Amino acid sequence: FRTFSVGTGVSSLVFDAIESAIGGNAYQHSKVNQWTTSVVEQTLSQLTKLGKPFKYIVTCVIMQKNGAGLHTASSCFWDNSSDGTCTVRWENKTMYCIVSAFGLAI
Repeated sequence: FRTFSVGTGVSSLVFDAIESAIGGNAYQHSKVNQWTTSVVEQTLSQLTKLGKPFKYIVTCVIMQKNGAGLHTASSCFWDNSSDGTCTVRWENKTMYCIVSAFGLAI
């Protein structure tokens, strides 16, 4: 099994990392660096524990809910038969958190 896919529980790993790092907190600008670091480190740690032959890339964006728009894009040159990506959008009353995890077969 050498395919990085959402079906392997990646989205739930990402969601759990977000909940653990941010949980029920309200947006605080002074905490955003700490939260983003925690989300990506927890996600990478959990992905590594799966023991799959992949290199991982994880990005995290946290944005205050204030009516502004946000558009993101990512691109990779990869093998569609084995590599993949999972993006999770999480929100509460005060902020959005968008995490993308890329799995690239070794």
